[in-house]
Amino acid sequence: MQRRAFLSLMASSTALSLAGCGFQLRKAPDFAFTTLFSGLPESSPLGVELRRSLESTRRVKVITDGRQINDAQVILDVLGDQREKQVLSRNATGQVREFQLRVRFRFKLRTLAGKELIPETEILQQRDISFNESAVLAKEAEENLLYRDMQSDIVQQVLRRLAAVTEI
Repeated sequence: MQRRAFLSLMASSTALSLAGCGFQLRKAPDFAFTTLFSGLPESSPLGVELRRSLESTRRVKVITDGRQINDAQVILDVLGDQREKQVLSRNATGQVREFQLRVRFRFKLRTLAGKELIPETEILQQRDISFNESAVLAKEAEENLLYRDMQSDIVQQVLRRLAAVTEI
């Protein structure tokens, strides 16, 4: 009985200390705009995830049709979206042992009138991956997972930067 009371007291004191320090769970971001034009191609996995994330907040409508650009409050200019794979190391016989995977995303945010809200920004994510010739399919799957993870990180960073815009 004493143990249960002690655990209950510890749990409530932990909850009170977290509440007292201002700790809060992350909420959906608030954006200063309700419509955004994005020129990201439909075939871009990063573009699809970014569009989905923006629209899931139910606060932002993403316009992708260039004919409706005048309906958008802000324009997300994508200056670059590329994946890179570079050899990092080789063994004594010249076979690849390690790769470095990179995802670069460059963008800026502006109004229709041309006012720059976010200057040209580059977000770079990179991961190292070992390589083994006897497990090519497994390494390919791992590579795809790492690319997807980097892409999700970039989307979250872009969302935080878009949410930091306070006035249009």
